[in-house]
Amino acid sequence: MLKITDLSKRYEDGNLALDNLCLEIRRGKIFTLLGANGAGKSTAINIICGFIPPTGGDVWVDEISLSENPLLLRCKIAYLSENVMLYDNFTGYQNLKFFADISKIPATKGNKATNPAMKFNLIKVLRDVGLQDEFIHENISKYSKGMRQKIGIAIALVKDAPMLLLDEPFSGLDPKASHDFQALLYKLRNDGKTILMSTHDIFRAKEMADVVGIMQGGKLVMTKTRTELESEDLNRIYLDYIEERVVMENEE
Repeated sequence: MLKITDLSKRYEDGNLALDNLCLEIRRGKIFTLLGANGAGKSTAINIICGFIPPTGGDVWVDEISLSENPLLLRCKIAYLSENVMLYDNFTGYQNLKFFADISKIPATKGNKATNPAMKFNLIKVLRDVGLQDEFIHENISKYSKGMRQKIGIAIALVKDAPMLLLDEPFSGLDPKASHDFQALLYKLRNDGKTILMSTHDIFRAKEMADVVGIMQGGKLVMTKTRTELESEDLNRIYLDYIEERVVMENEE
């Protein structure tokens, strides 16, 4: 489970990028954050991942606190960015194995360290995310953006974390790969993974999410469950918030 309380981020220039964000995602649920550029989606994800410090508030994943134990919390999270950073001099397989090796979960009292690379058949994982066999041992420098995204997806899966953070994960994927990845996310949700996904794609947000949240100006301004959205027009709701924001900015 992911729990966020009063999470804020104010930068040195005074910009309030995140304003007392509060949300909770139960295990086995998909929550999509919908919003325009600058709405605060990526800032929230970067804080949860530990890439940037918050100004205030806290994050818990399975009762592990970001403020109290950031390294252990990071082990609970698998992150997939819009632009996957990989080693171009490595093959797809070598990239996956490298990141699996460094994702070793540290030993805790009464438990041994675990290495995801020893738990998974890495070739099978690459095939499961739709990478063709002839590219598995090909250098990443020859990959398309969509193929690089598949390696990023495989890295997130191999970490086998209870929490998945996905920042525009469908970017660069062709229709078949998008379909296959969506099916994979449903399977992970059914297996009990907690998934937080940011997107600009209203159709994808409504189709996939158990709960949709609209962010605007660093605030979570609305949440709707899948059941509620069956009888409501998410596109219209979203545009209303955007138009309201434009009016407020013009008045300022």
